[in-house]
Amino acid sequence: MKTRLFNKTGVQVSEIGLGCWQLGGSDWGNVDDQSAFDILSAAVEAGVDFFDTADVYGGGRSEKLIGQFLKTRGEKIFTATKLGRMGIYPDKYTRDTLRAATESSLKNLGVDCLDLTQLHCVPVEELRKGDVFQWLAEQKHEGKIRNYGASVETMEQAKICLGHDGLSSLQIIFNIFRQNPADEIFETALAKKVAIIVRLPLASGLLSGKMTKETRFPENDHRNYNRDGQHFSVGETFGGIPYEKGVELADALKPLVPAGMTMAQMAQRWILDHEAVSTVITGVSRVAQVGANASASELPPLDAKLRASLRDFYGKEVKQYIRGEY
Repeated sequence: MKTRLFNKTGVQVSEIGLGCWQLGGSDWGNVDDQSAFDILSAAVEAGVDFFDTADVYGGGRSEKLIGQFLKTRGEKIFTATKLGRMGIYPDKYTRDTLRAATESSLKNLGVDCLDLTQLHCVPVEELRKGDVFQWLAEQKHEGKIRNYGASVETMEQAKICLGHDGLSSLQIIFNIFRQNPADEIFETALAKKVAIIVRLPLASGLLSGKMTKETRFPENDHRNYNRDGQHFSVGETFGGIPYEKGVELADALKPLVPAGMTMAQMAQRWILDHEAVSTVITGVSRVAQVGANASASELPPLDAKLRASLRDFYGKEVKQYIRGEY
């Protein structure tokens, strides 16, 4: 596993991290405690030393499991969490509510100071006001957090966050089906030494290359919005692309996958080929997926011709189907 500088923090982190939403035990199907510990162990053994969670994942369960796991390991794991959704969204953002959220994460993770906390998809109106950044800066000064960042949904939100000098990181959706960040914010992030954390690198599974139009999800999987078995969500969970169209687009990508790579590895390698990216937080629900994802770090960069083809594919075949704010 190769590492990259988490920019202004001065910390080196693994290129492939672990997204831990699924460890909350809801929204992605059932992941029991033992399975969660097995996934975390496999990640560390594969060289992963960056975990990303949030207080809202399972109502604190994901944080608590990570906290319990960390007590059993001697390795240094950079643990990022998020705040701002549970009991606060959409209009209860105050100095006290953010402080209470931080105290809860500290307790759940069993630490005295958070490596990184991130504003969790906070409404754009709150970001524009700017108070939330000041309140996190106060917590940093008090020693409750070492760094603070933001996880955002749109490029407008990203640009607002990048306007705050204290920001250490920016978490965004970026994948072959969602390429705008490379053009709109990466140059600024590099100039300001803001680490880019990439979430949904596989577009919630579409870029695994394994989904079909017949794929169905568990009742408690958040991707199963419409439970009549006839259609799926057209929302952000699949990159803003209607599910059936997303499957067609993924199938059309298969001829471009280099020999010796899976589509998932190509998708993650493509992300890592962008200098602004610090780490990719791929989520997994099975131990077997951990090593396959981690191996993307050791693969050679994609050649220029393939990168150009993937950019052209996005512009001509994908972008027209993206719905919602981006």
